[in-house]
Amino acid sequence: MDKSSALEYINQMFPNEVSLSGVEPLMQKIQNEIRTVDAGILAAVRQQSNSGTKAKEDLAAATRAVEELMYKIREIKTKAVQSETMVQEICRDIKKLDFAKKHITTTITALHRLTMLVSAVEQLQVMASKRQYREAAAQLEAVNQLCSHFEAYRDIPKIIELREKFKNIKQILKSHVFSDFSSLGTGKETEETNLLQQLSDACLVVDALEPSVREELVNNFCNRELTSYEQIFEGAELAKLDKTERRYAWIKRRMRSNEEIWKIFPSSWHVSYRLCILFCKKTRKQLEDILANLKEKPDVGTLLLALQRTLEFEDELAEKFGGGTQNREIGNEIEEIGKGNNSSSSALDIRKKYEKKLAAHQGGDSEEKDGSKDLAVPGAGFNFRGIVSSCFEPHLTVYVELEEKTLMESLEKLVQEETWDIEDGSQSNVLSSSMQLFLIIKRSLKRCSALTKNQTLYNLLKVFERVLKAYATKLFARLPKGGTGIVAAATGMDGQIKTSDRDERVICYIVNSAEYCHKTAGELAESVSKIIDPQYSDRVDMSEVQDEFSAVITKSLVTLVHGLETKFDMEMAAMTRVPWGSLESVGDQSEYVNAINLILTTSIPALGSLLSPVYFQFFLDKLASSLGPRFYSNIFKCKQISETGAQQMLLDTQAVKTILLEVPSLGRQTSGAASYTKFVSREMSKAEALLKVILSPVDSVADTYRALLPEGTPMEFQRILELKGLKKADQQSILDDFNKHGPEIKQTQIAPSIVPAAPPVAPVVPSPSAIGLIASREDVLTRAAALGRGAATTGFKRFLALTEAAKDRKAGPFRNLFNP
Repeated sequence: MDKSSALEYINQMFPNEVSLSGVEPLMQKIQNEIRTVDAGILAAVRQQSNSGTKAKEDLAAATRAVEELMYKIREIKTKAVQSETMVQEICRDIKKLDFAKKHITTTITALHRLTMLVSAVEQLQVMASKRQYREAAAQLEAVNQLCSHFEAYRDIPKIIELREKFKNIKQILKSHVFSDFSSLGTGKETEETNLLQQLSDACLVVDALEPSVREELVNNFCNRELTSYEQIFEGAELAKLDKTERRYAWIKRRMRSNEEIWKIFPSSWHVSYRLCILFCKKTRKQLEDILANLKEKPDVGTLLLALQRTLEFEDELAEKFGGGTQNREIGNEIEEIGKGNNSSSSALDIRKKYEKKLAAHQGGDSEEKDGSKDLAVPGAGFNFRGIVSSCFEPHLTVYVELEEKTLMESLEKLVQEETWDIEDGSQSNVLSSSMQLFLIIKRSLKRCSALTKNQTLYNLLKVFERVLKAYATKLFARLPKGGTGIVAAATGMDGQIKTSDRDERVICYIVNSAEYCHKTAGELAESVSKIIDPQYSDRVDMSEVQDEFSAVITKSLVTLVHGLETKFDMEMAAMTRVPWGSLESVGDQSEYVNAINLILTTSIPALGSLLSPVYFQFFLDKLASSLGPRFYSNIFKCKQISETGAQQMLLDTQAVKTILLEVPSLGRQTSGAASYTKFVSREMSKAEALLKVILSPVDSVADTYRALLPEGTPMEFQRILELKGLKKADQQSILDDFNKHGPEIKQTQIAPSIVPAAPPVAPVVPSPSAIGLIASREDVLTRAAALGRGAATTGFKRFLALTEAAKDRKAGPFRNLFNP
């Protein structure tokens, strides 16, 4: 502690005189602590002195131990070197003796094997001269094994001599065997009873010789067997297409008659299998020559019969030597056309089908990698299907032409016999000619797929396309047409389509049939792509046919709308003939409104029950895009509209709007009617706005027109003034003021694109300018109403009174008229 700290401590311990009495006890305590600390320091010093001495002694002891250990290690290493030298001196003579023993043993073994080889070669030579094939086969195996031991001594003269002698003996055996086999099939086997046994033993010799000897023997045998076949069927009498079946009968008969004799061949040689392959190749070449030398097109019946018999023969060979279920699988694929229930297949069936396809694909790859597969074990990659029948492929054009002619004739017959109606109790609203046509196409596809799956099947698919397009044209031609000619032009009916209730049903049947054909054509393409040769599968496409039927559907629905428009023509004309300028009071809805309601309630329920929801929605959208704007423009065709007439027309407009909004309910299809309802409400609201402009006072008509119909034009505004009955002079001042100010806001209206099953359109957020427009419209309407209350026109006062009275009613046309 420094001096100041010591003073502070003392002052703290003895703050006053009274506390000085504790000085003695404190001094006693401090002295005790000093003695305790000194004793501890002394003990620590003594302990440290003892520890240092002991550490030095331990270090010295460790150093001495390490030195002793190093000395012992050097001594052990010296003794090890001495021991190794001693062992080498002892074993030097033993190693020499061991090498000598090994060389003597190898020499004795080699001399013993050489003796055996010389003896075996001599015995083999005797057996070969005596044609003892069974013994020679076993001896050949022994000599081959002995020769393998002398591969390292092949340059020694004695070994060279023995190997040359062995080679000559094998050549002698080969010539003897080939000579003996040349008598097979000549009738000697029946005369010499032991000939077959001798030839069976000769097969053992052939197996013991090189594999090339067996290949040569089998090839010679097959060529000799088919020599008579070539001679018979190259003659002028049998070298004809209609004699094809006799070719296959000949080989079957030959194989049956020689079955017992050919048992002399080992089963591993597969003589029958290779004979059939060679027969198929020779047959294919002869048939190609026959077809190429034809002076005119072959008869279709003869050609197909020959092809059918060829395919049956190929199937028999495939089943005999490799098996196969290809045709059955193809039949299953074709049966799926038109069912529309492909999803019902179980996962296991789908897995099995694709496993088979993968296996077939891998088999095809292995065949390409190894060109000798066609002479290998049966079922190891060679495919009998198509080996002969493929030569018919370039000549099947006549068959495709016949199929096309038959299909076109069937199509004409089906259309002629079509009643254009659906039988009672039918589950589908599809014309029978559609289903019958695809049944005929399915049968044609089955016939062709049983014959070929290459270019001809692809050509037939093109025929199907032409037939289906022709059917689409027939459906198109059955649709009602508009009026043409001088009479139609004179009566104003040029281009208009009149449809009866039956015509509307027929149009619905055509829509459903075209939809069925569109769907089934896609299934047809899918099935063909699965069964046709892979090189053509990517080219299979029925999109053009589907486009044709889509066009038929669109035209049919448009025709349906045009037919209803024609029915509305008379009512639209009746609307313009009403004396709107001289009406004295507002009554119930007009007669033309009742007629419109009658037309819709008569036609719509039937259309809704026959059309699918997608196409009924398409029809509704087309109907809405036609009737709404048409009703709006029809108002301008009226001569003059008084205030009472405008009130009556406003009531009629509300009734027409209600009728149009109930159309989806009439058809019992309301699921997708939101866009239709929105469009009808917008278009009919424009008609209501037009009538409100006509009802507005003359002083505010321009402002009201700009507010309610901002997209209007000066010509349209002038027509409104004419409808109000204003004179030319009065019109001019209002027009000048209107043109001077001009339309304040122009709204861009986008006509809805009406497409079946179109995706919903995102809602449009109103812009600030549009919000301002709404506010300005409200102001204008308020001012127009204020001016109207002070007008001297009795009719307008009556209209306002009716409006106020409508507020006390729960429902009614006038209450609905101004409800937001």
